[in-house]
Amino acid sequence: MTWICILGSGLAMILVSSGFVVFFCPAGVPCGLPEVTGFLNGASIQNVFNIKTFLGTFVSCVLAVASGLFCGPEGPMIHLGAIIGCGLSQLKSDTLGIHLPFFTRFQNSADKRNFITAGAGAGIASVFRAPVGGLLFTLEEVASFWDVRLAWQTFFCCLMATFTTDLLSSSLDGFVYRGHFGFFEAEKGILFWVKNLLDLSILAFIPTIFLGILGGLLGALFVSLNIKINKLRMRFFSSISKLFLRKTSKLLESMMILVCTVTITVYLPYFFPCTPVRTLRTFQLKNNTEITKEFKREIAEYTCTPGTPWIGPDGVKYYNQTFNQAAALLAENGRRGIAYLFKRGTHEEFGYTSLFIAVAFYFLLSCWTAGSAVASGLVIPMLYTGALYGRIVGLILVSIFGVQTNGYGAWIDPGLFAAIGAASFVSGVSRLTVSLTVIMIEITNDVQSLLLVMVAVMVAKMIGDWFNLPLYSSLLKLKCIPYLDSEPFAGQRKKWLNLELFSARDVMEPCVRVLHLKEKIVSLAQLLANTSHGGFPVVYKSEPDQAEVFLGTITRLELCMLLENEPIFETETNEDTFSCDLLLSYQKVTVEKLPDPSRTTMLLNHYSADPQYQQLFINLEPYINKSAVSVQAHFSLQRTYIIFRTLGLRHLTIVDLQNRVVGIITRKDLMPFQLEERLGLQLASQRLDLDE
Repeated sequence: MTWICILGSGLAMILVSSGFVVFFCPAGVPCGLPEVTGFLNGASIQNVFNIKTFLGTFVSCVLAVASGLFCGPEGPMIHLGAIIGCGLSQLKSDTLGIHLPFFTRFQNSADKRNFITAGAGAGIASVFRAPVGGLLFTLEEVASFWDVRLAWQTFFCCLMATFTTDLLSSSLDGFVYRGHFGFFEAEKGILFWVKNLLDLSILAFIPTIFLGILGGLLGALFVSLNIKINKLRMRFFSSISKLFLRKTSKLLESMMILVCTVTITVYLPYFFPCTPVRTLRTFQLKNNTEITKEFKREIAEYTCTPGTPWIGPDGVKYYNQTFNQAAALLAENGRRGIAYLFKRGTHEEFGYTSLFIAVAFYFLLSCWTAGSAVASGLVIPMLYTGALYGRIVGLILVSIFGVQTNGYGAWIDPGLFAAIGAASFVSGVSRLTVSLTVIMIEITNDVQSLLLVMVAVMVAKMIGDWFNLPLYSSLLKLKCIPYLDSEPFAGQRKKWLNLELFSARDVMEPCVRVLHLKEKIVSLAQLLANTSHGGFPVVYKSEPDQAEVFLGTITRLELCMLLENEPIFETETNEDTFSCDLLLSYQKVTVEKLPDPSRTTMLLNHYSADPQYQQLFINLEPYINKSAVSVQAHFSLQRTYIIFRTLGLRHLTIVDLQNRVVGIITRKDLMPFQLEERLGLQLASQRLDLDE
């Protein structure tokens, strides 16, 4: 009956959760940190900050976490915070048809990017109640462009997000008001509060280094396994031709994951006996007359009989409590389970069998869940998995040296190594260092183990980097998001190439479609209809007998918006002046997406077919970007890459010594695989010339 009840309610939640992602969100797949990171890097990704995406992600995340899946809310919360930042900076919604005339000074790409960055930091800060960790997370993982102004803006945003979360949690338990509004309890504000700090020994660094190595190995395995599962998932769904069946298959997969998860968490603890709760007193009462206090652990009893109370000699009410180890590790929610594992003074509360089984199932099921058609995060499962094998290492030390009660051996505590193991596994998967260390300290309040966490995190990152890319970088690559790293990397025959020895000419696209200051309407319509280029260089002749030189660029969207305004069309090409009354405003021309793509396509076909538009022209001079960056063809490829990424460009025009357009570089031309292919051909031709 328990299995039926939990599975029934869980399936109902997953049906709605996955349905919102698959059928309601515009993208049809869950978006998260990779999409936000790619957008802030300069990639063009549609529908990431849509209001429908916000609603679908919010509902899906709430129900996915509540259903019992091995997942957390971290990734979706980062995405939700970024959407709120985008919406507040722009104050418009194309879906709802709302465009408020407020805060117009922020309605530009630079401020929009900053608001999105601050919103992402607020999302992670509100989840973990870690304002400094949220700031450092955006710096280390999310943002591609950073300055001091953005740092304090993000810091203030993270501060307010944490304060708001703590303020609401001070008086609300779920949706139930319990009073004490504005009273911040340490036990509620710190997620995994470690009450008893331990004196440490230099010997503690030995198992810490081992945990770092183990975290790096398991983290690399997790990344590799998750990417293989996602590739298999994408290959299977892409083989289904009908859209409805494909979406239904995604929904059914999510439900199948829940069935496996609930079945394991409900039936597996049945094979474990009841175990007495071993408790070490960590407080002393002032006098024996205080008999109102009780000491009863909130821990999973499963089918074990409830404990009976008795009054101890110190006047405290105790319970001869028993619990089920596997149920405490598998059936409980992630937050409470991690708190069990981090707890100090519970050396032998969990045995080897329950810990090994829990870490195996949590590792596999969380790896399978990540990437399914629900909005879910991975940080809580990663913390849980690392805490499980960290506690195993601590238990091995206890088995060898026994329970140490003196101050010099108190560091041999499975709870301490559970926290270190959690940090090592998160670092092994995500390769985070600074932000992860700060977040671990903020969520545990265990400043004493700061050095141990730093060592474990650094070792896990170094070991993981030997095998593969971090999880989020691998997902960027899997989702074909053109992300440019801070430094270019291109290899040939297992050796890194020195890009200073190559020039922009080696990777540019030589066949460039250029425009003139005055173009025929028919020519523009045919160009836009027959190509998918995002921008075009504009050239002009200063004198009739001179060559055409580069003047600036104009984007595809700007050309489409110009063609939708027929009053600006001209009839003569030799007219050098134009009326200011007919000029379109900057806000009307510069848009992020077309308001009605189908109407634009119809207009292009109409202009191409109607003979009257063959004699009409459009003057592009008032609308081109005359500050567009260009480099010469012999310019260093290394510095070309740095200019392109630092300025956040979409197009980089390549010119010769006479400023004539000879090529163009886009973001995809600078991707590592493209660099390796084109530079490999360049090296091969050089070797052939040398041989000759």
